[in-house]
Amino acid sequence: MRTAIYPGSFDPVTNGHVDVARRAARLFDRVIVAVYERSGKPGALFDATERVALARLALSDVPHITVETFSGLAVEYARQCGATTIVRGLRAVSDFEYEFKMAHMNAHLAPEVDVVCLMTSSRHSFVSSSLIREVASLGGNLDGLVPDHVRLALEERFARP
Repeated sequence: MRTAIYPGSFDPVTNGHVDVARRAARLFDRVIVAVYERSGKPGALFDATERVALARLALSDVPHITVETFSGLAVEYARQCGATTIVRGLRAVSDFEYEFKMAHMNAHLAPEVDVVCLMTSSRHSFVSSSLIREVASLGGNLDGLVPDHVRLALEERFARP
């Protein structure tokens, strides 16, 4: 069985994340969307339990995808799961530089774990979780950018008193 992990903070999960996860599920027998317990990014909005719940609902119709939390190095988590591949999404050239460095570091740490980068669909190429959080905090329209249940969770989180 070919198992891959798709690690990230997913704060929140976007339609771009969903697209990459669905496409990865066509390439691998099992995909674990691995939600990093500590987002590691300033301005985290949802805790790990909330991020897992949002991602699980977004991907509930894909039979070969599970959503779990992890901490520590992604390559170590991949080893624990028996995954031989880490899936990453690329939106722009700026993502490539970061992912290129990470792929080489991961190869140094775990040469038996490959990194596969999937290009984000063009309709999602400008979407990032941080941009979604910013637009949501200002009451902007998120239709088509995140799953409906994520949009509702964001609206609730930023509800104006």
